[in-house]
Amino acid sequence: MSNTHFGFQSVDEREKASRVRGVFDSVAPKYDLMNDLMSMGLHRAWKAYTVMVANLREGDQVLDIAGGTGDLSQAFAKQVGPTGTVVHTDINEAMLRTGRDRLLDAGLALPTLVCDAEKLPFASSRFDLVSVAFGLRNMTHKDVALTEMARVLKPGGKLLVLEFSKVAKPLEKIYDWYSFSVLPRLGKLVAGDDASYRYLAESIRMHPDQQALKGLMQANGFGHVDFHNLAGGVVALHVGIKC
Repeated sequence: MSNTHFGFQSVDEREKASRVRGVFDSVAPKYDLMNDLMSMGLHRAWKAYTVMVANLREGDQVLDIAGGTGDLSQAFAKQVGPTGTVVHTDINEAMLRTGRDRLLDAGLALPTLVCDAEKLPFASSRFDLVSVAFGLRNMTHKDVALTEMARVLKPGGKLLVLEFSKVAKPLEKIYDWYSFSVLPRLGKLVAGDDASYRYLAESIRMHPDQQALKGLMQANGFGHVDFHNLAGGVVALHVGIKC
């Protein structure tokens, strides 16, 4: 039996996916509202920056992993136009259903699929761009997932990983206070769930920092990797080019 982390807890790695699924089943109905409240709306700017860095062209093929409520899928679909494709995926059915409904309300009927990033059901060299926003830290075997993302990218294709990261040192104390005191209370007040938001705060601390994630990407199929710190390192956008 191998163990992995679920927030600050050590759990059997076979249990992690179901535990993460439980968290996102719980938060899905209030996910967008909580994102706005937790980040004071900054998550919209972070995603807009990601879309800019994606620099997609009409006709491009895009895979949005952990696409959740569909913010990035919707923005990418506008860029690739009617001749392109954006595949909207998530391992969590409740999140995916919420995202699919939002996309349909916006007039977009995108291919939508429940799938595990560690076992992507797509042909090799299929996509020009793969994105994963705020999802990599919840994956049990990040190296396996990154290898799969590289596999489905075309040679020279681009991976964008938008994720919480290591905050700049002067911000650490206030960020810890906010994460462990404010966020769970906000989750309890707005979503009726403090435990899930405590897990989210813990999962950020267990995720590889900027340099460690860069090294992990380089070790699993990406020849060139850069990262861009946003909001003082609260979030980082890693950009990897497939070898």
